Amino acid sequence: MSRNEKTSKKVALIASKLLKDPKISKAVKSVAASALTQAPDRKKAD
Repeated sequence: MSRNEKTSKKVALIASKLLKDPKISKAVKSVAASALTQAPDRKKAD
């Protein structure tokens, strides 16, 4: 994987929702967490 590849905002949003769902398996949460670590940082609103 290239260093500059990032997870899209849409995928990051879905991954975030999966991590919050208590019914989701640990394996799915692991993949979701991996996707979030590759997502670009959100810019802070001033």
